[in-house]
Amino acid sequence: MIKRVVTCAVFCTMAFLYSCNKEKAEKEEQTVYPVTTPVVMDTIINKDYVAQIQSVKNIEIRAQEKGFLEKIYVDEGQYVKAGQTLFRIMPQLYQAELMKARAEVEQANIELKNATTLSNNNIVSKNERSMAKAKLDAANAEMKLAQIHLSFTDIKAPFSGMINRIPLKLGSLIDEGDLLTSLSDNTAMYSYFNVSEPEYLSYQMHAADRGNNQVSLIMANGESFPQQGVIQTIEGEFDNETGNIAFRAKFPNVDRLLRNGETGKVRMTLPLNKALIIPQKATYEIQDQKYVFVIGKDGVARSKNIKIAYELPDVYVVASGISANDRILLEGVQKVKDDQKVQVKYQDPKKVLQSLKLKAE
Repeated sequence: MIKRVVTCAVFCTMAFLYSCNKEKAEKEEQTVYPVTTPVVMDTIINKDYVAQIQSVKNIEIRAQEKGFLEKIYVDEGQYVKAGQTLFRIMPQLYQAELMKARAEVEQANIELKNATTLSNNNIVSKNERSMAKAKLDAANAEMKLAQIHLSFTDIKAPFSGMINRIPLKLGSLIDEGDLLTSLSDNTAMYSYFNVSEPEYLSYQMHAADRGNNQVSLIMANGESFPQQGVIQTIEGEFDNETGNIAFRAKFPNVDRLLRNGETGKVRMTLPLNKALIIPQKATYEIQDQKYVFVIGKDGVARSKNIKIAYELPDVYVVASGISANDRILLEGVQKVKDDQKVQVKYQDPKKVLQSLKLKAE
């Protein structure tokens, strides 16, 4: 009797479990997954490029004469005006040379007067006067040269800007060509960045789509520079090694926030024609590779590896892997397995995109 009761209980339990599993399987089979197709549309993207920031003017200030550094009138990081004296090299030697040159001019001038008087009285030939005149011209040239050498002992700013590092100290013996400092005009800044050939072609061929040539700058701390820049010029040829071409943008720098040598990212607007766009939630990732499930006519889900060209809010621009006619699984990518047959319901891709954050241009 006991044996019959136990057997009956086991049978009932197995029947119950079988019924539950069958009900669960039927429920899974009845799950309907939404599918959609990629959207082919024209849009614009914002892409960041690593940029080198340089002053519109940045020059080295070097000594043009040799001697001892007698005066330093400025400090590192100081703003100076055009024509302001920065350094002085001991001028006594060049002052003496100028005095000597002036004396030689006076002597040559006297000789010319005497030769002119004698020539007018036919005592000496006109050639003597001409030689005296040539001697005076040579003396004047030597005097001007001495004045130039003396003027080089006062080093002045060729334009207004910011003084950089001063490597030498007072009393240093300076040779001709030695670096004294560098000077940067930071009223505006150039930003150089490299663009790939396909992006360059899109930028040049679809000027009307991008609207303008303005760009923004993301500084090294991640914050946006408050002023907009303008793309001024593009380099003349591509780099054969990288396949890129250099762009130059100019940014106003009224508050002198940017300095020569900084780095940042230029954010540029690029037009995309006939871009293949899918929602990000339709993808899954395995070992840094992106995949989607493509639903065939037989209702079987098959995974496909895709290449992402650009990432936008909530969507991807697909470079390769699927076509515009492929039906892709919109939701349930973590539940469905490869080669699984699923029931699906098609959703209009445009309505799918409207429910996302993307604002198509």
